[in-house]
Amino acid sequence: MQFHEVRFPASLSFGSVGGPERRTEVVTLANGFEERNTPWAHSRRRYDAGLGMRSLDDIETLIAFFEARRGQMYGFRWKDWSDYKSGVSSAAPVFDDQVIAVGDGETLSFSLIKTYQSGPHSYARPITKPVLGTVRVGVAADEMQEGVDYTLDIDAGLITFAHAPERDVDVTAGFEFDVPVRFDTDQIQTSVASFQAGSVPNVPVVEVRV
Repeated sequence: MQFHEVRFPASLSFGSVGGPERRTEVVTLANGFEERNTPWAHSRRRYDAGLGMRSLDDIETLIAFFEARRGQMYGFRWKDWSDYKSGVSSAAPVFDDQVIAVGDGETLSFSLIKTYQSGPHSYARPITKPVLGTVRVGVAADEMQEGVDYTLDIDAGLITFAHAPERDVDVTAGFEFDVPVRFDTDQIQTSVASFQAGSVPNVPVVEVRV
């Protein structure tokens, strides 16, 4: 995977517009009923980075970042200000924000996930780009210590325990996270005159699978 472990400047992603998209295939039958199916197990996020540009200095930063990524060639980290924590946005992550697995007495490694719940239905989103220094992990309602009880692969969102959690106990985690993305264009068009008049460039960004 061609990916640079560097975050798009968070000050520039603040103010951007975007969010998750799904792909649903809808077939209307002769009797008016519908059949719906989706080839995607997970949603995919899209953003417009151009809306975060507020000055010509911001444009220069954007162009430097774009050139260093070779346009669409290399992915990078993106902070989605509307959804970047394991718990509520107003609180710091705690070790029991999310139940990421249930121990079986044998498995050592677990991937981070964030579960979105609405009534009896839920969606578990894989988290592959946690933010360094924000991850907290618990087992059976007790917080674990990184480097002693477990190690963390920050580039893959994978927790590996020194000893397998016992059977039927909850493995929990709290964290901040980034979205793995790439530019969805190989061209950025800017104009000093139009920018001073309030026009900003269109800079599409799309989530990638890692």
